[in-house]
Amino acid sequence: MAVYPTSKFIAAIERKGFVSDRTHHNLFWYYLDGKKTSVRTRTSHGEKEFNDGLMAERRKQIGLASKQQMLDLIECPLSTDDLQQILIESGRVRVSEPKVKD
Repeated sequence: MAVYPTSKFIAAIERKGFVSDRTHHNLFWYYLDGKKTSVRTRTSHGEKEFNDGLMAERRKQIGLASKQQMLDLIECPLSTDDLQQILIESGRVRVSEPKVKD
């Protein structure tokens, strides 16, 4: 079973728009256009590595369709714009329409 460094995962998601909300666990919320969305994932305090089981759980929390997308997120071929597009197309986040004044 493969293991992945938690620090690399955290650095990758923070570069892609996730913001840490450190509580009992380290929660990371995805922000789009400066607004907090319902997309989140978490890590445990002191966690140095995680396995395929936790990768699958985090992949589902974020809303990625495959292990390869998750690996691309961590290794960085998946850009911030790519992640945003995946989350919009899957319905996980919505782009707010500008309000038009009458």
